[in-house]
Amino acid sequence: MLHESKPRGRTRIGADVLCEGLRRQGVDVIFGYPGGVLLPLYDVLGDYPELRHVLVRHEQGAAHAADGYARVTGRVGVCLATSGPGATNLVTGIANAMLDSIPMVAITGNVAAALLGKDAFQEIDITGITLPMTKHNYLVRDANELPHVIAEAFHIAQTGRPGPVHIDITKDALQQETQAPHPDAETVLAAIPGFRPTFEGHPRQLRLAAKLIDEARRPVILAGHGILLSGAWDQLREFAEKTQIPVTHTLLGIGAMDETHPLSYGYMGMHGWKHVNRAIQSSDLLIALGMRFDDRVTGKVSAYATGARIIHVDIDPAEIGKNVSVDVPIVGDVGRVLDALTPLVAARQPEDRAGYFAELADWRRGSEARSWHGSGAWRDGLLSADYVVEQIGAAADHDATLVADVGQNQMWVARYGGFRRPHSHLSSGGLGTMGYALPAAMGAAVGRPDKETWAICGDGGFQMTMQQLGTLVQEHIPVKIAILDNTKLGMIRQWQELIYSGNYHSSHLMGPDYLKLAEAYGIAAFRATTPDEVPAAIEAARAIDGPALVHFRIADEQNVFPFMPAGKGLSDLIEEWGGADE
Repeated sequence: MLHESKPRGRTRIGADVLCEGLRRQGVDVIFGYPGGVLLPLYDVLGDYPELRHVLVRHEQGAAHAADGYARVTGRVGVCLATSGPGATNLVTGIANAMLDSIPMVAITGNVAAALLGKDAFQEIDITGITLPMTKHNYLVRDANELPHVIAEAFHIAQTGRPGPVHIDITKDALQQETQAPHPDAETVLAAIPGFRPTFEGHPRQLRLAAKLIDEARRPVILAGHGILLSGAWDQLREFAEKTQIPVTHTLLGIGAMDETHPLSYGYMGMHGWKHVNRAIQSSDLLIALGMRFDDRVTGKVSAYATGARIIHVDIDPAEIGKNVSVDVPIVGDVGRVLDALTPLVAARQPEDRAGYFAELADWRRGSEARSWHGSGAWRDGLLSADYVVEQIGAAADHDATLVADVGQNQMWVARYGGFRRPHSHLSSGGLGTMGYALPAAMGAAVGRPDKETWAICGDGGFQMTMQQLGTLVQEHIPVKIAILDNTKLGMIRQWQELIYSGNYHSSHLMGPDYLKLAEAYGIAAFRATTPDEVPAAIEAARAIDGPALVHFRIADEQNVFPFMPAGKGLSDLIEEWGGADE
């Protein structure tokens, strides 16, 4: 057991134990917002200068910032909120982290233990609320429990399939005197014997997978978020190069392979590239690595890759067979599985798949030529959102971290960002949370200050969390913000146009003068309304030492194409000219 010395000049209390535990877990930043029950913690926080506290403007922003921090660093993100509304404001961000498998520890304060269950001021059963959206949660009423709880929470959050863990601490536990020691790693593991994820793939399953791979004539790799969570991008590249199999990416798998690599084929799914979806539909073997076959990837399951055998690798056994039946299930960490699988497969040369690659290349040329600039707004001299995204990526030599919001902007970023490195693309995948981009970019910029960070938002998503502009200024966090403003809830408007006969109810969105808003916060701001103005506006923002905002006034009615309507399959894409693929 590891002991801490008593804080200088005063008695060690539960709040000290919490700070000590965070330091022991390597935490260097907390995104939080104070409240009455947390004041014992804030009273001692200054005694721990190694813990940077970033004061957000809304607790949802704290959770998204911790999420963004975790994605770019691979470490556990930490957010902090008070009881009642502070805690419930974290819920959306916690749920977002759960669905995207993000390691996070969310800490909330609660009323004194004697008041629990009595509807005290700002009391809520936050452990009950977070139970279905966390890997585990704790209610701590005794400061002596805190050392073990903190250590366990961090272990659970980052081990196996990552995810959020919630710790709720009563005010009196934070104030309670304690000499409880901190546990060592072995003690922590012994205390949670039921939590033993499987990391190594079963040898028999690996042999079966290798046999299918060697026999396949039209194989496709489906690279998911698990590649990035496992840090397995080198293993993915080595496996793809040895087998000469094209690599496609889920939304959260973007960045798992440099998109300029000859074997990188592109982004799949509901708004993915036509040529990628066509390759999946015509394949005879799908090798799914760290992805879960969600509905945005598969569309109508009965029509999905009907001629393909499927190998599915995932560390979470609950995901295998949940959405799509598979032929060879492999439970394990995707990096370790690839380490074991790659030596078992036969080496191929590009000429071995010459006919297949030629067909894929032909599909790609046609798909990219016809899809560029979406609705064709650029032909009328209007500003096209995909052009803006492409210019942002190119300006930073494709080394910036691009954080997308949710909606049309999210799809444009995924398709046109031009990603070259891991963790350069952040997006809310499973929950689809509007307002994610700005606070997540804030966390990403804090976690990787060596990388330029852009939050790319629609005007709708930006207005949901734009109060975080105050945090950017106060903390001098140099996020660059691109607002793609079409004065619409763009994806809603697109669905209304294509599916609901043009009934545009409640999709027109009035916004503020974004330059004046930025000026009010003391943020440099720029505007581009034509394609010619875009490069200069981007460079002006990049030149600012600190946060900056660029307002791009894009075409009102630009759509994201191709588009797979809900309930349809990957072969039922609607294209730019309004018809379905053949």
